[in-house]
Amino acid sequence: MFTTAPGAHAFTPDDYADLIIRPVQDAAVAFQVATPVTTSATRMNVPIVEEDAGAAWLNEGDEIPADDAALGEDVAVPSKVAGLTVVSSELAEDSSPDAQQIVGQGLARSIARQVDAALFGNLPRPAPRGLEALPGVTTVAAPKKWANLDPFEEAISLAATEGATLTAFVAHPRDALALALLKQQAGSNVPLLGPDPTQPTRKILSGVPLYVSRAVMPGTVWGLPKDRVLAITRRDVKVDVSADAFFTSDRVAVRGTMRATFSYPHPAAITKVTLTA
Repeated sequence: MFTTAPGAHAFTPDDYADLIIRPVQDAAVAFQVATPVTTSATRMNVPIVEEDAGAAWLNEGDEIPADDAALGEDVAVPSKVAGLTVVSSELAEDSSPDAQQIVGQGLARSIARQVDAALFGNLPRPAPRGLEALPGVTTVAAPKKWANLDPFEEAISLAATEGATLTAFVAHPRDALALALLKQQAGSNVPLLGPDPTQPTRKILSGVPLYVSRAVMPGTVWGLPKDRVLAITRRDVKVDVSADAFFTSDRVAVRGTMRATFSYPHPAAITKVTLTA
């Protein structure tokens, strides 16, 4: 009997190849370009030194004047991002690879994309405040299309003026491609951007690693100093499986939850490079 004969599948059980996941971010870019902070509290107070205590030249024996530093505070409250899906018990028990694990991994990736959308966008509450809604960031106007690296050199310089060092540029895939196609000079095939020695598929933009996220608005590239952007989580992505709520229908629920927010202790150190409309 050949396996192509009618009814042969009754004798030859199906096999499954390794799971293939479409190329999506398995971890939020937000946690790569910001400083991750974990808390067990419902809110986190981030102290900010807005102005250092003063100092002065004095003659020997003179009284040293007292001067206090100007302090501020940013209160960050993690918000919940979650997803829920339901699968049949037959699929959960009889599938190979395991359906619950596949669905749980998918929920985790969806949560990671929502975290990026919150950081680089302006989502309505209860999502945390994103960069597009953050006042006080430093802006750089670029030409109508990407032609050189001058706007990014300006962004690096402006951040340095604020006492910060940009550690990441983040762009939409379309802008990242346009920048990667720039050449060192007319008629040359040598790209203007160099490879990142720590990750060859990533590019270096004026000495700063270039990250890619579909959550960034096209025509905008964010310059971020890692120590001035905090990604705060009260709980990492947690996946739970339960059949209790769907006992009468013999189904299984898979739930993914995470509580996260962002804090920007120094908005002026963040640069926003935008193409001219």
